[in-house]
Amino acid sequence: MNAPVTSSQVSASQRPRRNRNLLLVLISLIVIAGIAGGGYGLWYILIGPSSPAAVGVPSVPTGSSIAAPASLDGTWNVNTALGTIADGTASFVGYRVQEQLVGVGGHTAVGRTTGITGSMTLTGAVIDNVLITADMTALHSDNDQRDGQLTHQAIESSSFPTAMFKTIQPINLGTLPADGTSVSVDATGALSLHGVTKTVMISLQAVRQGGIIAVSGTLPIVFSDYSIQKPNSFSIVSVDDHGTMELHLLFTHA
Repeated sequence: MNAPVTSSQVSASQRPRRNRNLLLVLISLIVIAGIAGGGYGLWYILIGPSSPAAVGVPSVPTGSSIAAPASLDGTWNVNTALGTIADGTASFVGYRVQEQLVGVGGHTAVGRTTGITGSMTLTGAVIDNVLITADMTALHSDNDQRDGQLTHQAIESSSFPTAMFKTIQPINLGTLPADGTSVSVDATGALSLHGVTKTVMISLQAVRQGGIIAVSGTLPIVFSDYSIQKPNSFSIVSVDDHGTMELHLLFTHA
């Protein structure tokens, strides 16, 4: 004759099923959250990286040592072989825009391109003929989805693959700064972005270390000034109508 089944035995037998049901509920909630945020918000909550620091004082990469030329006069070219984009010491041009993301909230979108060519001439303490061209198709941020959208939204890099800055008047430093001494200057020139060219003044900082001149700067950009429409996506709640162009350039003597 079989022994009667007690209530405690019934409860124990139901525990695996209850635990399994609880696990299924949790998985379902995660899937729903992923769908609601396009998978983007959940990814950011769990493992999303922080935005790179804003461009500040120009930095010559640690360990980079190039002897100063016999004369500083002449042509200086942008050098893309020095530094790394990860620590912000490479040559790059990029953007910084505030956005609101589904399931995340406020986030600073930062994209940078190391596809830079450019040069300038130095005569005494006067800088002239500055020409910088950036490959906008090489812009990379912390999210491939955003990068893909920018090929056909906002800056529309598939239609406007390059941006360019060219000075329209010389920059007079007064006296040439000593090695390791930083200097702040304003550069007036023509900025061509998204098929629109405007005269702008960029505030720059520069420092020379041996045969390397490091230059950094920022410029506020109002999207409508360059006929840029704000991007839209299921993962984006809103995007500011303005942003900041950032640059960090390393020059070496030709």
